Amino acid sequence: MAVATTVTVSSLCASPLLSPRTVPNFVYQFAPKFSSFKVGFESLQLRTALPATKLVVRAARTESKGVSLGFRAPNFEIPEPLTGKVWKLEDFESHPALLVMFICNHCPFVKHLKKSIVKLANFYMKKGLAVVAISSNSVATHPQDGPQFMAEDAKLFKYPFPYLYDESQDVARDFGAVCTPEFFLFKKDGRRPFELVYHGQFDDSRPSNNVSVTGRDLSLAIDCALSCQPVPSNQKPSVGCSIKWHP
Repeated sequence: MAVATTVTVSSLCASPLLSPRTVPNFVYQFAPKFSSFKVGFESLQLRTALPATKLVVRAARTESKGVSLGFRAPNFEIPEPLTGKVWKLEDFESHPALLVMFICNHCPFVKHLKKSIVKLANFYMKKGLAVVAISSNSVATHPQDGPQFMAEDAKLFKYPFPYLYDESQDVARDFGAVCTPEFFLFKKDGRRPFELVYHGQFDDSRPSNNVSVTGRDLSLAIDCALSCQPVPSNQKPSVGCSIKWHP
């Protein structure tokens, strides 16, 4: 039986149950193949072409939650695939504020913001903000999020911040991270430890809602943190793909 089928996949971060090789962000074209079945001395060739169909796959969105303001930044010690350097929390101690972002390569929610994240980071790092990005996704289910591809992404988008690989996923668990992108803004006073002042969205823009990317929510929080003003406690959660935990 010959089947000609086109499958268009619109994936808002495919479920870990679906292989990234099975559900990519482009169109697969399956070419018809014809089989011959022999019945006795006769050969019957059956050629059947089904109408092209479209399959749209949308994964459930995950919201950041469960972490209380005032939470102290946990220690970490993980590598940066691009340079091989191992970074620790103490490397950022000289800064008045620290933005920790959980991101990855493949997630459409992250892709939607990447260029704007770079712009925001470049702007505020000149004002004293420390910024670090972490990927905790399992390479068993999402190999495109592995360290080799992280290094390529960092080069391609010219990340001004270190992009670290949390292979064990312990750092994500310590922070209470559940999605990508997820933003944790910490502030410190003098020698006090970094304390969480913002755990919310970048802005109201999403890949499919036609709202312009502005970075308004996160920018406002950073402005307050760097100017020693209280950060508003009414914070909208970040929305994105779930972190892909090891099977």
